[in-house]
Amino acid sequence: MAESIQQPYRWVIVSASALILALSMGSIINGMSAYIVPMQDSYGWSRADISLINVAGIVGLAFGGLLTGPLADRFGTRPVVLSGAVVLSLSYLSTYFAVELWQFYTAMFLAGFFGAAAISPPIMAAVGTWFPRGAGLAIGIAAAGQALGQGGVPFVSSLLIQSFGIKGALGATGAAMLFVLVPLALLLRPPPQTALQAANNAANDEGGYQKFSVFVPTMSIATLLCCTCMSVPLMHLVPLIQDRGFDPDEAGQVIFLMLMVAVAGRIAFGKLADVIGPLLSYMVATAWMTAMVYGFMYMETLSEFSIYAVVYGFGYAGVMTGILVSVATLTHPSRRASAMGIVTMFAWFGHASGGYLGGYFFDTTGGYQTTYAIAAVSGLMNLLVVGILYFKSRGSGLVNSAA
Repeated sequence: MAESIQQPYRWVIVSASALILALSMGSIINGMSAYIVPMQDSYGWSRADISLINVAGIVGLAFGGLLTGPLADRFGTRPVVLSGAVVLSLSYLSTYFAVELWQFYTAMFLAGFFGAAAISPPIMAAVGTWFPRGAGLAIGIAAAGQALGQGGVPFVSSLLIQSFGIKGALGATGAAMLFVLVPLALLLRPPPQTALQAANNAANDEGGYQKFSVFVPTMSIATLLCCTCMSVPLMHLVPLIQDRGFDPDEAGQVIFLMLMVAVAGRIAFGKLADVIGPLLSYMVATAWMTAMVYGFMYMETLSEFSIYAVVYGFGYAGVMTGILVSVATLTHPSRRASAMGIVTMFAWFGHASGGYLGGYFFDTTGGYQTTYAIAAVSGLMNLLVVGILYFKSRGSGLVNSAA
């Protein structure tokens, strides 16, 4: 009876998770993309140095997951996410007073390590545990919130920068986090014991503990490569469009459009994961992204960028969904947040490296050709790694299991 009463609450968990991820992860992953050109114009800093602000946040996010994942496994999701929301908000508010690059680096590292890292791995693990079967669609919806934020935060930031300047935009973002994330975090609850036990039984039947030592390291390598590819357009599509002579708000509209389409893509690939299996769904999305990523270099007009971004965005969106669903459904519930922390650590390393390489090679070559080529090669290498994992796992039942 308790389960029948509480089970509908799992959709509250999914909705709250999607909104939390929208603002928190949209800010930490590529929210700084809107600030690259304005900071270069205002402070005279190089794009590589400015890109390191974003890198600092993502590196903090990567390492922080190793701490917060086990903490969430032990103490539960709500207290960990709540603390992360407060730290993330205060870190962004502190950048209002930053005047040197090292101050931006420090604030964003803390925002990632103690803030975003306390939000993403625990939330995704919790969503997976609330859905012992068919977690793909639920995680796809939660991940769609992250896509919404990754498009919406840079777009809104561009508007805020034009209206209030760089510092005003950063301060407004921090204040919004404090008033939005904290109430949403309070909605998070542990799943009913019956649902949790079902998840535990399913994972035990499938040999979840034994698979952890094989699946997690291999998936981590694949994730590092795919996110190096993924991060290049996320961080450097807006500057690329501006280099073609378009205004910041016009460039922001393109990535906003791309990531709005990605909302639908994440949900669709989540459902696809429930149908064909998470690893195969992940491979389809990665192939889509890899085949198209270099094509941005051939775009010239705003309409070309917009159309191409729509097609690219739908397929690329399934990559992160595939990663999250694979970890959430193919690892044991008692170690799920820890597994999320490990795999997503490598994801953020990939995001950080791709983001920095974009700034570095622009400064050294005067263009983005080299960076987008590296992105395509990284995508191909990822396909090779995950393909080996998939075909070696077919006989074990790993690829078709769902916790």
